[in-house]
Amino acid sequence: MKISIPCAAVLLAASIFSGATLARAQEGAKTIKKAPIAVTSAASGEEMFNTYCAVCHGKGGKGDGPAASEFKIPPANLTLLAQKHDGKYPAAYVAEVIQTGPRDAKAHGSKDMPVWGTLFKSIGDDAQTRLRIHNLSAYVETLQAK
Repeated sequence: MKISIPCAAVLLAASIFSGATLARAQEGAKTIKKAPIAVTSAASGEEMFNTYCAVCHGKGGKGDGPAASEFKIPPANLTLLAQKHDGKYPAAYVAEVIQTGPRDAKAHGSKDMPVWGTLFKSIGDDAQTRLRIHNLSAYVETLQAK
């Protein structure tokens, strides 16, 4: 079967345009990359938050970090935890979520939140893991809306 020169030119142009469009679309797609845990000071809740949590929850804890737009349901606004618990910061609940991950995956949208207790244990002993969880939870308490 013979294809005329104008028809071949149109097919070639369409093929090039499709390839360029596909390549452009792939450039714009963001992906969340998983990386090994960085070691931070167990004594600094703020340093841990900025290193581990801010990418999703944002530096201010409002759920607006650079990776937040990649989730079907945005990360929790951590500044409203006390407000949602009758004005009292739920320290035990926050420590549990850090330790074991979200209780209700639907509330978080998914189990995309890392289980920090396991990750913290990989870079320290049990006492250091407890210290990290306590200090991280204490720092999240400082972010509560007044």
